[in-house]
Amino acid sequence: MPGRPLHVIIIGAGTGGLCLAQGLKRAGIGVAVYERDRTRRDGLQGYRVGIDADGKRALRANLSPELYDTFLATCAQRPVYGNQMTHEMKWLFSAGPEVLREEDRPSEDDQDESVSRMTLRQVLLTGVEDVVHFDKVFTHYEQRPDGRVTAHFADGDSATGDLLVGAEGANSRVRRQYLPHARLVDTGLIGITGKTPLTDETRALLPRPVIEGVTMVHGPKGGMCVLHVMRFKWDEQGRPRQGIGATDAELIANWPGLLYDNSRDYIMWGFAASERWLPEDVMRMRGAEIQKLVLDMTGDWHPNLREIFSLGDPASSFPLRIRTSEPIPPWRSTNVTLLGDAIHTMTPGRGVGANTALRDARLLTRCLRRVADGELPLLEAVHDYETTMTGYAWDAVVKSRAQMDGHSVMHKGGLIGGLARGGMRTAMRVMNHLPPLKRRIVMAESTFRGSGRDEDEA
Repeated sequence: MPGRPLHVIIIGAGTGGLCLAQGLKRAGIGVAVYERDRTRRDGLQGYRVGIDADGKRALRANLSPELYDTFLATCAQRPVYGNQMTHEMKWLFSAGPEVLREEDRPSEDDQDESVSRMTLRQVLLTGVEDVVHFDKVFTHYEQRPDGRVTAHFADGDSATGDLLVGAEGANSRVRRQYLPHARLVDTGLIGITGKTPLTDETRALLPRPVIEGVTMVHGPKGGMCVLHVMRFKWDEQGRPRQGIGATDAELIANWPGLLYDNSRDYIMWGFAASERWLPEDVMRMRGAEIQKLVLDMTGDWHPNLREIFSLGDPASSFPLRIRTSEPIPPWRSTNVTLLGDAIHTMTPGRGVGANTALRDARLLTRCLRRVADGELPLLEAVHDYETTMTGYAWDAVVKSRAQMDGHSVMHKGGLIGGLARGGMRTAMRVMNHLPPLKRRIVMAESTFRGSGRDEDEA
């Protein structure tokens, strides 16, 4: 690219793509983002995403200090408990702040945050509105003889740059063209997600550790449900709450993204079961119909949990086929690359999908800054990015699938499945009563999520 400034095209304005755009713009590198949603309000963005130490590290590196502070101010109250319980609401395992000794506690920067996906998207759009183009449906790309690459769109438009980054999620068209052998496989699980407003009535249905934490509920036949309670720093009218602190209140009041964000306090629930136990037409169900299916599937669950499901907003409920990437061998680096779910879709089993995409964005920004500074040729920088990225991403893919696989013995019926689930529950109860073991489990999970990782590590 002698004599020409570097220009990057990003397909997809999701979490990873926008974080990359923020980092590149901040570094003075030309960037344009093309998104299929028609406006910044569109898309199923209203669900909770946990941001771990890796995710926070990436956001801190790529956002301006002021915008990173806005991100922190717009997070919901931080979860402080990690819980496991039966479908009868009997405790299996619960770890709160008291588990760790003072010297073992993660730093403020390494503590997990909870944020609504819609809120995070609005934060990441702040300041890059001029480079994000909505209503652009990518169709294919063309690698040109001059070493550049052109992206083509359904409306007949095209865009040319030095590097094309596919960041448009699990159904990435960039990946299908670039790495057609990189396939997604079904885990055999179907997820059904919903949101229930957090009110005095619904709050009373759940014990304090559930309100203040993240909870996995284990049911019969491997059925499970995760509960996240989101309590924001603004009220139903979008005004900063009393007592949140003057700095956060000012940041929220002055943040233009709140105009596009309708997130209010809610309980997010995600039910999942093996497709062998679900109707054949489950993927066509929506709204009240699929909410009724969850109630039918949980007839023997605790009445409080079923009340949470029944009070959910029907418009928020939809099914999701849980799929995963499979690791592939290294490929030859070119002027096309991939980021986030576009290359490493993973199950929600370990809760690191969005964080891995953010980690990608930080790493790729760092590599492309070296290109812009004349330290590295473009293709060498892309190779460095892909080599490092696949190292940590494939590990996360494999571990996430191990945690959530509909083909495992946990989801079988009969004696074998029952024994496996009974053994798992017994093991959790034992660990719950052994403080040193519980402490080791909590610390290992924190390390997996990036706590204590060196700032120079990817």
